[in-house]
Formats: sequence, C-alpha cells, structure tokens
Amino acid sequence: RARPLLGLPLDRPRIMGIVNATPDSFSDGGSYDAAAQARLLAGQGAEILDIGGESTRPGADEVPVHQEIARLAPAIAAGRALAAVSVDTRKAAVAQAAIAAGAGLVNDVSGFDFDPAMAGTVAAAGVPVCLMHAQGIPRTMQDNPTYGDVLLDVYDALAARIARAEAAGIPRDRIVIDPGIGFGKTQAHNLAILRRISVYHGLGCAVLLGVSRKRFVGSIGGAERPADRVAGTLALTLAGVAQGIQIHRVHDVAQTRQGLALWRAVTTETS
Repeated sequence: RARPLLGLPLDRPRIMGIVNATPDSFSDGGSYDAAAQARLLAGQGAEILDIGGESTRPGADEVPVHQEIARLAPAIAAGRALAAVSVDTRKAAVAQAAIAAGAGLVNDVSGFDFDPAMAGTVAAAGVPVCLMHAQGIPRTMQDNPTYGDVLLDVYDALAARIARAEAAGIPRDRIVIDPGIGFGKTQAHNLAILRRISVYHGLGCAVLLGVSRKRFVGSIGGAERPADRVAGTLALTLAGVAQGIQIHRVHDVAQTRQGLALWRAVTTETS
C-alpha cells in the first residue's frame, strides 16, 4: 500500500483540482482568476490543488521563468491554507520559488527531462514529485507519436525516470508516476494504457491519472468543447478508480467528488 502523500492516506481515490494560471490552457485558459479558482476548487472538495503557470497543451510555447513564477504566486498564496498545493512546472527555479511559497509537491510533466537541475532541487527540498511520461516536447509531441507496445514502453520509461530520481536522492515513497495520457500519444495509445493502467502499480509508486477534458474524450464522446467533456472524464476516472488509481487530476472537482461518492456507496459494504 502506498505511503500517505501530502498527509493524505492513499487508501481511497484523491482529487487533485487543476488551477491554470495561464492565458492559453487548452481547456479554460484566461477564463478565470487563478486565486479565485484555487479557493473555488478547494471549497468543492479538491484535496490537492495543482497550480500551473505554463501551458503544456499540444503546440504550446515555453514561458520565461520570472513570468511563470509571477503567475503562480497569487494562486499558491490563496490555495495553501485550504488544501495541499502541487506546482505544475518543468523548471527548477520555478519549483524552488513555489516550494518557498507553500507548494508541497512538484508535478513535472517532463519527468525530469526538461531541466537538469530539477531532480537536485526536489531532493534538497524533501518534497514529493510526480514524474510524468511524455514523448517529445509540448510543441511537437502530437506530430507522429509511435511506440512498439505503448503500455510497456511507457512502463519502461517510467521505471527509468524513477531510477534517475532515486539516484538523485528522492526515495520511491516520495515519487508519484503519471503515464501521461495525451502527451505524445494517439487515441489508440491512450485507450491501450487506460485498459490496463493497473500494470503501473508494479512500479511501486502511487499513480496519478490526468484525462480531464482531453481531446480524445471529446472525440469518442462527441463533445467538441472541452467544457462539455465532464461526463466522459468521469467515466474514465471511475474506470481508473476500479483499477486502483490513487490520484485523479481534474478540472471539474464537484462532479468528480459526486461521482466518487456514488462509486464508493455501491462498492463499499458499511453498516
């Protein structure tokens, strides 16, 4: 059984709410004030707030460090008293500033590939990290992603990232892994991973699932607008819960919390 993360026992699914402090996020960029959104999602039941200041949608460009830090600061200040805070960044300098401001977890979508200083920064801070798998960089990752066997190729790549993190001084019980749905993966790749996502428990780390509002949810579910993909996202979330996935990164916290409450009610026998 996974050790507690940010003080949260992982004996039941945990909700990580997405706070985009970016003007160009694929789903909701520039549509709200990030500090207000942090307060809203915490009030809806998000146990972790994942705050990001640089979009990693397909085709996204890089943001300068000072600008990314400036975007994050108000949301971290608003969220840290209400929930655990995760900083969604690929850059060591940004992670360091966010940890100083109250973030308790670093969510690096590059899995330590982007910034060579990130592993040492996380190790020195003693905070947990989420290592995600991505093929390529956001600007080009969806051009032509190819794998031999996507499920096992991603498994091996995550194992290598874990080994690199451990070599830098980060113990395995402080590592969360994310197979990176939609990051350098086609719809077929995404579905192959989701069908057998429980295989990643074999890596000995908590597993995070991030499918919220993604393009393939709309393609399969017939929902063109990202905001209309809540039901499809919840269906995939519950499929992940059934395979023991511990952390669910979502835009729609209230709906996810409701779905999880009903799932628990019909799968748990209590008097």
